[in-house]
Amino acid sequence: MQVTTEADRQMLAALGRVPSGLFILTARNGTAETGMLASWVQQCAFDPPHLCLSLNRDRSIVAWLNEDAPFTLNILDDNQTDMIAHFGRGFEPGDPAFNGLEIEHLDGSGAVLSEALAYLVCRVAKRVPVGDHLLLLAQVVSGKVLNEGQPMVHIRKSGAHY
Repeated sequence: MQVTTEADRQMLAALGRVPSGLFILTARNGTAETGMLASWVQQCAFDPPHLCLSLNRDRSIVAWLNEDAPFTLNILDDNQTDMIAHFGRGFEPGDPAFNGLEIEHLDGSGAVLSEALAYLVCRVAKRVPVGDHLLLLAQVVSGKVLNEGQPMVHIRKSGAHY
């Protein structure tokens, strides 16, 4: 969005104040696996439980997340800034995304980070193009709380960028 007026700046400042969590989304494609930092995630249904998440269309992991594809959403603890640094730069397919991290593999889904506060295993139910992002609607299949703590909350200064 091109910011041309003070009203635009004010709107983007207000939009940036919409809080979100910080998560590590992990997925597999055959024997390849990867992970990425995700922040635009929200529960959107109770029965059956669903999440909606928005991913930049340019992320390589988007090609792996077609309808019915499994993935894991690792929920970060509010002290896990090391995970932000590790996954924030992004990984290309084939890059070793989990070097130095303790992980567990579940049947066909993405890696579970042992340090995470909790995880949710999901299946993509629908993909919807939205501007420069892709909105995924995903059914939650299973999950577990791994550690005690508080989830990390992210508040941006501007709604124009992460």
